[in-house]
Amino acid sequence: METKNLSLAAVLLAIGTMLHFLPGFVFGMKPDFLLVTMFMAICLNKKPGSVVAISLCAGVLAALTTTFPGGQIPSILDKLVSGMTFYLMVQGLKKPSFLVVGILTGVNTVVSGLVFLVSALFLAGLPAGASLGTLILAVVLPTALISTFFGGILYRLLERLNVARA
Repeated sequence: METKNLSLAAVLLAIGTMLHFLPGFVFGMKPDFLLVTMFMAICLNKKPGSVVAISLCAGVLAALTTTFPGGQIPSILDKLVSGMTFYLMVQGLKKPSFLVVGILTGVNTVVSGLVFLVSALFLAGLPAGASLGTLILAVVLPTALISTFFGGILYRLLERLNVARA
């Protein structure tokens, strides 16, 4: 990673971590804005090793700040899987627009949410009274819509700053 991109990736992950402290709203779960900043950091760093490092860092930060009981391992798993799928999807594009990056952010937010919930279901169980379908409808899909919007805006901002290279 170039020093500039490494520094910007660290700032993006720090911003995402700060947003991770927003309160939960459905069964204590909350949107994971750390994903959006992780995806933008991946747009800046195109090497697979950098993508794994960024995804792992984001997963550890999410694990440290999660309020989901037993959500530490699922947080790491979902960031690694969604980070790599986002990277593979972006790799197939020459010069994506902010709209395409926004859509890919939303799609991979769904991937992340599904990986998190399914791994949490098997490793720790879901919160009492919550079903997988309810959490997907109440948390994952609204978060994906929000992430699509903010991912597109953030990528556009990075383009304007002349640092985006997805």
